[in-house]
Amino acid sequence: MEVRAILRNVRLGTRKARLVADLVRERSCDEAINILRGCPKSAARPIEKLVRSALANAQVMNEQKSAGLDLDNLYVKRITVDQASHNWRIRPRAMGRANWIRKMSSHVIVVLDER
Repeated sequence: MEVRAILRNVRLGTRKARLVADLVRERSCDEAINILRGCPKSAARPIEKLVRSALANAQVMNEQKSAGLDLDNLYVKRITVDQASHNWRIRPRAMGRANWIRKMSSHVIVVLDER
């Protein structure tokens, strides 16, 4: 039985977040959390919180619906990072000109399953 957790509109670039997501795909949850805790990338903290949230969702699902999940055998089945909307900022430049800057954001989806 699959367990999901979704993080929407997090202020991360998709390319940078996908580098971190590739580190934990197809790994057990404990191993994924340890990898993310030691990762120096800024995207590692929100993704670590998301994996922990998915584990908490699995625990709640076990208690409420008696799903029979073994929490020790859960692994990251799927993790996707999709592009969300972006915000625009203006940076002043010389001679009264301006440059537009895009502040990117992402949607991250983690799916856990039992081995």
